[in-house]
Parts: sequence; structure tokens; C-alpha cells
Amino acid sequence: MHDLATRLRRLPPSCGPVRLIGVDGHAGSGKSTFAGQLARALGDAPVLRLDDIASHDELFEWTERLLTQVIEPLAQGGTAHCTPYDWRARRFGPPRALPPAPVMLVEGVGAGRRALRPYLAQLLWMEVPREESWARGRARDGEEQREFWDGWVGAERKHFAEDPSRPFADLLVRQCGKGYEVIPGPAETNGPDHVITQGDDPLAMC
Repeated sequence: MHDLATRLRRLPPSCGPVRLIGVDGHAGSGKSTFAGQLARALGDAPVLRLDDIASHDELFEWTERLLTQVIEPLAQGGTAHCTPYDWRARRFGPPRALPPAPVMLVEGVGAGRRALRPYLAQLLWMEVPREESWARGRARDGEEQREFWDGWVGAERKHFAEDPSRPFADLLVRQCGKGYEVIPGPAETNGPDHVITQGDDPLAMC
């Protein structure tokens, strides 16, 4: 994790003064846990969780809100203000300030979407098959969220079919034992002059 943090700090800024790092993957793949550990390795870098941007009515149709509330202010060197969504109360809360930082993580399903990639310094993909990820997520959230998960799976399939992230990942993150293995992703191994055809499911696991 220390080596990865050092590598990310050395990247050129990608969104105003910020090195914006995307952490994407299927729901239940461990993005939040990994992003939390990486943020600590980066000296408590701020983490924008896309669960705060999405809502029950807009599981994936939140691009404009993200660009307006977060990306555009940061790109201009200013402080972003997002209105975190309360998934239990089903409403957006008061604005929360996100001042620019040397490195900031944006974590969640769709963090590597087409509209966001131009502002990312690096895109990381959690290398866990979708069925395994979804099973983890269902077990984590319990019976209370069963109906939500039934709807989520179809919405996620549709999103990644139309706007895949994994083919554009710079790095793939695999959980192995007590730590993580980070390996080059399709964006690095294929290069800009190669046609990328991979889907959002990993080819191999450690």
C-alpha cells in the first residue's frame, strides 16, 4: 500500500491541483475497504463515495450532479460541495465541503465511467468477479436490503454493458490473504494504440 501511495503521489494533477484517483468495481467487491486503507496510506486523503452522489431514483444517472458539485469546482482550484444522500431517509442532506487536496479518491460503482475518466489521474479496478461481489454484498446488507439488491443487479449489468470501466483501468487490485496485489490493468497492458475488448469481469484471480 505504501508503494502504491508513493506512485499515486508522483502522478501529475488531473483535476485542477488534484490527483483524482478512481476506485471502481462491482458492488460488494471491497472498494470502500480498500479505498479507506489507501486513503490512510496517503496521509488521510479525502474520499468521495459515490453512494453519496447516487440515490434510489438515480442509481447511475448522477453524472451531471457529480460534475457540477465536485469536478468543476475542483478543476478550477476551488472547494467542492456535495450533498450526501441518506439512503435510509431517502433524501439529500446539507452540503459537505471537499477542499482540493494533492490526492483525492473517488470510490464507487461507476467511478471509471466515460464522463469522469478525463479527470482521473489513475483508475483502479477491484478484480473480483461480479457474481462473487454481489454475493458478498447481499450477505453484508442482509435481508433488509434484499429488494434493493434485486433491482441493483439489473441496473449494474446495464450500466457496465453501456459504459464499462475495467477495460480502461490502469491498475487491477486483487485481495490476497491479508493484503492486496496490484498489477497493471488493461489500459497499461494494451496501450493507447490497441483496441480494448475486455468486459468488466476479471480474467484470472490470485
